[in-house]
Amino acid sequence: MHRCDALRRSTGRQVVVLVDEYDRPILDALPDPETARANRNFLRSLYGGIKACDADIRFCFLTGVSKFSKAGLFSGLNNLEDITLDPAYGTICGYTDDDLDTVFAPELEGFDRDEVRRWYDGYSWLGEGKVYNPFDILRLFRRGRFGNYWFETGTPTFLVETLLRKSLPTLELDRMTAGEALLSAFDVEHISMEALLFQTGYLTITGEEVRNGLPHYRLGYPNLEVRRSLGGVLLEALLPEAVRREAEDLPLRERMAANDLAGVGELFRGVFAAIPHQWYMNGPLAGYEGHYASVIHSCFLMQGFEPVGEDSGSRGRADMALRFNGQVYLFEFKVVDNGPEGTALAQLREKGYADKYRHLGRPVHLIGVEFSREERNIVAFSVETA
Repeated sequence: MHRCDALRRSTGRQVVVLVDEYDRPILDALPDPETARANRNFLRSLYGGIKACDADIRFCFLTGVSKFSKAGLFSGLNNLEDITLDPAYGTICGYTDDDLDTVFAPELEGFDRDEVRRWYDGYSWLGEGKVYNPFDILRLFRRGRFGNYWFETGTPTFLVETLLRKSLPTLELDRMTAGEALLSAFDVEHISMEALLFQTGYLTITGEEVRNGLPHYRLGYPNLEVRRSLGGVLLEALLPEAVRREAEDLPLRERMAANDLAGVGELFRGVFAAIPHQWYMNGPLAGYEGHYASVIHSCFLMQGFEPVGEDSGSRGRADMALRFNGQVYLFEFKVVDNGPEGTALAQLREKGYADKYRHLGRPVHLIGVEFSREERNIVAFSVETA
């Protein structure tokens, strides 16, 4: 940073410092904590030099995927202003609806406007509106068809590894909540799943409320691309490759469209029956109690459904809720080693989970799915229309 002084003396003007992906050397090394710490310490010294050149700098702007703590990375640079969740800057990182309908109006011709919104809109940093992923929009207009363009640029391996290591069922991902301080908690030694998923773009803010005078945020999937792609990449970790390929081709949407729920149960029985026994001993499923439900949930995500995990009602939470084809489907998942079959369906019925949907005037289907650890498969797929 000593060049800032030389530049100012030679031009007579203060210097502007722009740093993009300030955190990339750390993120790339997260699977190797020792290297990540070494990179962090080097960057701490580098960025600390900005403070020493304060008199020579007119403006400094740093951008990155994650928000590392000031103590961990910017201990010497204490005059930074974080604008991540500042409503005044809520739309600077994406295209708004107005941008698409005006600037990109010619390119939108021939596209279903609602589908564009469903695929790529939905990111929120507390601005007045949500924004679209610019990378996706530009690829869409160039190629003329929908695709998982942003996701294809690469999913951090450490993201999936951390999910599995924490044994976090995928049903919980789009129902996370976090305070402002928690969303800032990100460092090599401490990475919360809420911060990791939010800061890497796989979850976004879907609501805000005040608790004890402090902001608290609800997190959820931003759009169809993320929902589908994350379901697919999770299946890569949850299933052997051959089984995953079969799961990706399941006629799940056709069975659901025909309301063939018994057929849906058979599809998933086939998936679990195809998993080799050694996968449970050596694969990432070992000790992961929530993997049965996670496989089913991820299959729905990957095929473009919009399942809601941990669907809350006045008397409890159904494990998964799904609205599709003008109907409502409520799922309860249980592992029943020696107990009687039907407990999952009984819970759906006795807790009255269907009551919150009766005003819709739509059929509500209760689906109790029970697994056996010994058989490593579904032993009951019970259906009742409430």
